[in-house]
Amino acid sequence: MSAYLRSVSAVVGASVLILGCASDPTRGYTLASPYEASVVSISVPIFENQTFDPGIERLLTEAIIKEIQYSTPWVVVQQGGDTTLSGMIVASDHGRLSRRRGTGLSEEALREVTVDFTWSDNRTGRVLATRRSFRVSRSYVPVRDVGEGLAVGELNAAQELARAIVQEMRAPW
Repeated sequence: MSAYLRSVSAVVGASVLILGCASDPTRGYTLASPYEASVVSISVPIFENQTFDPGIERLLTEAIIKEIQYSTPWVVVQQGGDTTLSGMIVASDHGRLSRRRGTGLSEEALREVTVDFTWSDNRTGRVLATRRSFRVSRSYVPVRDVGEGLAVGELNAAQELARAIVQEMRAPW
C-alpha cells in the first residue's frame, strides 16, 4: 500500500470517527469532558457521622478529596468554592463472609458504608447531584498473621466509596 493511500485512509477513518461523535453526551459518543465545565473549585467539608464508628468520616472525606484532586479537573478548596459536596454517613456495618473450619474465626469479612450526599452549586443554589442510601461494600481478610486489620477494611471501603461518589458527580449521560 502506498504512502498516499495510507494517508487518505487515515484521514477518512478520522473523519468518520469525529463525525460519529456528538457534541452532547446524551446523544451519543463524545470527545467532551464528562465533568461539569463551569465548575472550577469544590469545597468538601467533613462528612457528618451518624454511626458508632469514630473517625470514618475523616477517612472518607480525605479519600473523596484525593479522588477529586487526582481524577478530575476540579480544584478542592477549604471554603468558598464554586460548589460544595456535603454528606452524612448513615450506616457502617461489618459482616462475616466466611469462617475458618474448626476455629470459627472469620476468614473473609465485609465492610459496608452507606452515605447520603448532595453536590450543590454555591453560585446558583442549584443541586447538581444528590443520592440517598448510597452504599459500597468491600471485602477484606481479617485472619491473624497473614490478614488485614479492620483499619484496612475501613480504608478500602472509604476509597471505593470516594471513587463511586466522584463518578456520580460526572455530567449526566
